[in-house]
Amino acid sequence: MPQRKIIHIDMDAFYASVEQRDRPEYRGRPIAVGYDGPRGVVATASYEARPYGVHSALSSVLAKRLCPELIFVPARFDVYKAVSRQIRAIFGEYTELVEPLSLDEAFLDVSHVRSATLVAREIKARILAETGLTASAGISVNKMLAKIASDYRKPDGLFTIPPERIEEFVAGLPVERFFGIGEVTAEKVRILQEADKIFIDGLKEYGLGIRTGADLRLWNEAALVQQFGKAGHSYYGYARGIDEREVTPNRVRKSLGAETTFAEDTDDRERLRLELSAVREEVWNRVMRHEFRGKTVVLKLKFDNFRQITRSKTLFTPVDSAETLRRVSEELLAAADFHGRKLRLIGLTVGNSPEACPECVQLRFDFGNPET
Repeated sequence: MPQRKIIHIDMDAFYASVEQRDRPEYRGRPIAVGYDGPRGVVATASYEARPYGVHSALSSVLAKRLCPELIFVPARFDVYKAVSRQIRAIFGEYTELVEPLSLDEAFLDVSHVRSATLVAREIKARILAETGLTASAGISVNKMLAKIASDYRKPDGLFTIPPERIEEFVAGLPVERFFGIGEVTAEKVRILQEADKIFIDGLKEYGLGIRTGADLRLWNEAALVQQFGKAGHSYYGYARGIDEREVTPNRVRKSLGAETTFAEDTDDRERLRLELSAVREEVWNRVMRHEFRGKTVVLKLKFDNFRQITRSKTLFTPVDSAETLRRVSEELLAAADFHGRKLRLIGLTVGNSPEACPECVQLRFDFGNPET
């Protein structure tokens, strides 16, 4: 099975950043979105407030005590939802496999692209240009690692954990950084051993506690399940950089595609034809792997000014061979007008699946019959 390419996008101090964007007087100042009252709770704190120890879920009373200059701002969820829709629309231009976790974060499966890091960098740039907000991105081969990576260089961060670095990276990771291991669980694994030496299923453990991924990896799966229940299965995999969960958008697959972003913009038609050939091969492999049937071939071109166009052709029957895909895609490229601009990306998609809309029927007319 081909290796996945997963991006986790996490907006930086989302609610607070929206407020600072819309209210210039808040910029550079410690603010907290929430209710300033005896029972109030901080929803999000700006990065200016965080050095004081102010964070989400903290009581407003304690937050004010830690940072007397803290400004409380009422939440405007209608605005945050509108901005979230803008961001998700950007995600949708890169992949259909988007799994939102909340208004401000999501997983994206971009296994169809040549460089997930380039895509993540472009998505960050698009979010900044279109919303005025920064996001952090993590890129790796699974959801657990991508989520850890997105938090690694916040704010406005971008961090990739490539396959060859996974074992070393996970070994040095504090256990509280693992996906699904909160502070309570982390404290439990640190103080789990009280004796100088204990034996669990033949595994010799010393009374140093479990502090890093390397420590966690010493435990066998049965021992972790015994201590943490069914979550132990996940912890066993996480210690080895393994997470088999798929990005689940919870909708019928409507298309399959692939694309590539060039290291340098180009308008060389021959080079573009070669790049299209490589993309087309990946698309056909995915079509075959997923047994996908689609009648519409879409060529995607993105120019050096980020303007994007698509050209498509719909067939009467689903694409049934690599040769058909080659012929249609090359026709679309040959007919495309670049208007004197260079391209930074080329992509190809096969869509319009009969399975996605079984009740939809392509109407056909017999124009050769004069009585029709």
